Amino acid sequence: MEKKTIVSTLYLKDGAAVNGFRDFTSAGNLYSKVRLYNDSGIDKIIIYDLSEDDKEHEKNIQTIKKLAQNIEIPICAGGNINRLEDIKKILYAGCKQVVLNASKPETAQLADEGSKRFGKEKMLLSIENVDYIFKHSAEMTEMFHELVVVDPAIVEAVESMTPIPYIVQTDSYEADEIIETLRKVNVRGIMGDFIGHPEIDVMELKADCRAAGIKMDNFEPSVQWSDLKLNSDGMVPVIVQDYKTNDVLMLAYMNEKAFNTTINIGKMTYYSRSRQELWIKGMTSGHIQYVKSLTADCDYDTLLARVSQIGAACHTGNRTCFFNEIIKKEYVEKNPLKVFETVYNVIADRKEHPREGSYTNYLFDKGIDKILKKCGEECTEIVIAAKNPDPEEIKYEISDFLYHVMVLMVEKGVTWEEITAELSQR
Repeated sequence: MEKKTIVSTLYLKDGAAVNGFRDFTSAGNLYSKVRLYNDSGIDKIIIYDLSEDDKEHEKNIQTIKKLAQNIEIPICAGGNINRLEDIKKILYAGCKQVVLNASKPETAQLADEGSKRFGKEKMLLSIENVDYIFKHSAEMTEMFHELVVVDPAIVEAVESMTPIPYIVQTDSYEADEIIETLRKVNVRGIMGDFIGHPEIDVMELKADCRAAGIKMDNFEPSVQWSDLKLNSDGMVPVIVQDYKTNDVLMLAYMNEKAFNTTINIGKMTYYSRSRQELWIKGMTSGHIQYVKSLTADCDYDTLLARVSQIGAACHTGNRTCFFNEIIKKEYVEKNPLKVFETVYNVIADRKEHPREGSYTNYLFDKGIDKILKKCGEECTEIVIAAKNPDPEEIKYEISDFLYHVMVLMVEKGVTWEEITAELSQR
């Protein structure tokens, strides 16, 4: 059985989130919304580009690209798609699928071209009525992977008219009604204003769906509480680590209820030994820990949690609880990403706080043309060094090149996080 999905929608106007097709008032910080969706159990985001001209369209595409680079869940985009080039731009921006509008007369031809060029798995169709299905039912299965049904009143008609699976809009805030909608044979996902409602937790909704026999993309543990070895208090210690940086954030404890709650809601939940009560990390402070993975050690008596940490992990306000240095032996950092980040930060500091005689400041003072010239020269040096059978020379030249590239990155405001996000999409 294919897993069913919870889908959020966003509306993009001039690079910012707005409240709807006709309501251009601000919907809050776009990037904060997307990061929340990424962590809180949403399976897919559909973004509608509400641009009115090519300039705004390009701006929105660049915004979509930045969003796609910084989250793990798939993004689909629709709106202002009028030609095959628009489909290509959206897909090249990092979107997994494009959403075409059934009400546009050019959609049938565009869908045919797009499905042949990029594959029908990339093509979604948004429908408000069944007219398009009447006119194109014969070829729809060849052109579209899924439908997006934005009017719940036509669901029964869609069910009877086409076998194509669909995502359906719902007006309901009731978990039971949402579950009943997901039970429909061809429904593959559900979206609506219930997402973001203060009384609806997406992970809890998914747990309810799973309990009702609906397969969802939520946590299904391979290790049960009974498999773990408990300490004298009937608990297991949990080491908590940032899933992006690998920084160790804190140590806490779980009992059985905390363990099961963590898995069901996707937020780190612990048992306080001092207060003798269950606590969900961040429910008071807002510093929630969204679960990315739980791993047991070799003895099954300690857990490692990798999390997306919102704000500070420590009650002191520090990012991590481990900040009281006791002893330290100086060593050369060899972790590749940390080395890159350290060198980058030094270069950025030089730009912000120039030092007399600094070669880095010399490059910044000379400007972009000098920096580009040096990058080009170092590229040539790599090519020459690669012809040398001794690998030491090419190591030196690649290192020199990377330094100059990092100067360029700082000059243009590009970070290693953005670069690695881009690479992860390839």
